[in-house]
Amino acid sequence: MFDAATIQALFEALDEELSRMGVVGEVGICGGAVMCLVFEARKSTKDVDAVFQPAAKIRHASRRVARRMGVDEGWLNDAAKGFFYSDPPKQAVLDLPHLRVWAPKADYMLAMKCLAARFDTHDKEDVELLIKRLGLTEPEQVFELVAKYCPKSLVPAKTQFFVEELFSDS
Repeated sequence: MFDAATIQALFEALDEELSRMGVVGEVGICGGAVMCLVFEARKSTKDVDAVFQPAAKIRHASRRVARRMGVDEGWLNDAAKGFFYSDPPKQAVLDLPHLRVWAPKADYMLAMKCLAARFDTHDKEDVELLIKRLGLTEPEQVFELVAKYCPKSLVPAKTQFFVEELFSDS
């Protein structure tokens, strides 16, 4: 599990590694890392889901960081890239000499979390926090926000059930 301080230390080590390689990289974090590092909604996350460029060089550098810092080589992964349906509105997280780290703004994060809609993870708590943070009071407001970033034809049925259940619980 990685807390905010550990995630930041890993990114600082990644910046150093990219510097050695003569590369400037960009990482867009999502998922638990954003909830931990940006929204301070939880103490830790099991990994750092992200999109990044240049992908091959950042993968290589992140594996070297993992070995050096004694963490799993998959600490930084791009498994969540399938949940980026459009270019998100971004907020800067870290601006280091060889690495820029950004996160999607709260409304985009809410859309991503609703599209994932996993009941066996922190998605429910994350969505509840984001709904509250954004001041949304009706499921329709959430559906409009999801539609803003993802074509309706790609929204799984589970998203509607997930959101409706959240509002029926309140």
